[in-house]
Formats: sequence, structure tokens, C-alpha cells
Amino acid sequence: MAPKTERIQFLRAERQLRRIRSFYAAAMALWAGSAAWTGWQAPGSRQMWVSVLLLAVFTVLLATASLSLRRLAVPATGRPAHYAAPHKAPATRRHAPA
Repeated sequence: MAPKTERIQFLRAERQLRRIRSFYAAAMALWAGSAAWTGWQAPGSRQMWVSVLLLAVFTVLLATASLSLRRLAVPATGRPAHYAAPHKAPATRRHAPA
């Protein structure tokens, strides 16, 4: 039972990392736009530096999530992961019963 629950937890962690990575990417784009806009309107202002700081924070978070997702990835083998018994037909008898 343990391998099945470990696999489910692995898939959940992978899905959660993919979702949070897309959130961090969107936040990074938002703060990049905000920093650019504020830098254009009021260069050197406190709002610009806060935007740049938040951009840096979300960049680091995105890099961390991407690195974690890369480390979590299972190397692909050529075969599907199937641990059940093979589906072969049982051996049939060739001679008539005595």
C-alpha cells in the first residue's frame, strides 16, 4: 500500500509545483510591468524600488519552484510503469485427458 500512496503524493506535489510556478510567473510579469511603469513615471521613487524588490522576490520564488520541479521529475524509461502480473493466456493442454 505504501508505494501507491507515495505515488499519489508525488503526483500531487508535482501538480502543485506546476500551479505555483505559473502563479509566480504571472506575478513576476505583473511586477515587471509595474516596475517599468513606475520607473517611467517617477524614476528613483519608493514605489519603483518596492516594485523592483517584489519583482526580485517573485523571480527567486519562480527559480526555486522550477528547480524543485526539475529535481522532482522522474527519469523517463522506455516502458510504462506496470507492476501487475503479465496478461498472458494460461498454458493449454495439447493432449486429451486420460
